[in-house]
Amino acid sequence: MAALLLDLKPGDEVIVPAYTFVSTANAFVLRGAVPIFADIRADTLNLDERTLPSLLSERTRAVVPVHYAGVACEMDYIGEVARQNGIAVVEDNAHGLFGKYRGRWLGTFGDLATQSFHETKNITCGEGGALLVNNPSLLERAEIIRQKGTNRARFFRGEVDKYSWVDVGSSYVMSDVLAAFLYGQLECWSAIQNRRRAIWERYARELAGWASANGARLPVVPTHCEQAWHMFYLILPSEGIRRALISHLKIKRILAVFHYQPLHLSEYGRRYGGKGGDCPVAEDLSDRILRLPFFTTMSVNEQERVIEAIHSFPGI
Repeated sequence: MAALLLDLKPGDEVIVPAYTFVSTANAFVLRGAVPIFADIRADTLNLDERTLPSLLSERTRAVVPVHYAGVACEMDYIGEVARQNGIAVVEDNAHGLFGKYRGRWLGTFGDLATQSFHETKNITCGEGGALLVNNPSLLERAEIIRQKGTNRARFFRGEVDKYSWVDVGSSYVMSDVLAAFLYGQLECWSAIQNRRRAIWERYARELAGWASANGARLPVVPTHCEQAWHMFYLILPSEGIRRALISHLKIKRILAVFHYQPLHLSEYGRRYGGKGGDCPVAEDLSDRILRLPFFTTMSVNEQERVIEAIHSFPGI
């Protein structure tokens, strides 16, 4: 929907971080746009805002900051670059629901922002998402695109006596069953977030010493960011040590996994000119990151098993 609302044309360019899920790029590629891959910051793993000026061209139409792990991108700088160059900001807030940047909710900075309710997210209905429309000029057309290209919403409000096909669109409406399942969680979102915060903070507290002693590091959350408690990960000294730790945990029946492979190195990303060395930070950290088990209903004993297993790892 965001790509449709921006009326992207073949050859338009959209800046996306190299380290993100494929949906971030696919939404725009489906409209014929060209993804321009930006490297990430070494601390938060977010789009490195300092790379933006060098990636801009006369064909740039949008930038898509992804709030990785629910920690905010540097939205002041990104927003200023976008304003100065007349391009749209589309926040990929799949990880960041209820996170904040300088006291302001994530998802409220861009012209548009996307939200995921996939099964891996804090608030979930299995599949589905939401589009936040922060630019009022896009709202009416968003209603139309969402309802198969019809002005059905205006009809329900009594603004027209019948509705018809007025624009391009598709069926982007969530089913009532999934919406009801989702609504129940939204009603108790604070309790869910508090539980996830407790799990995250226990990992941070009990693994800090181990990480320091073994050349690993924990997630970085800048003081001006209030994270969404979406995931907990380790950055290990090398890819080999990561493989060894995964195997060690597997023996103890604990599943820990890495995350994205950089999009610019993927088979399809190479079609857009991606190659090794383009985004060195993304290439390095994607080889060393390990996500630990993290879910809302995780019990104290389950988390203790993970922590003890990591402390018993002899591989570093």
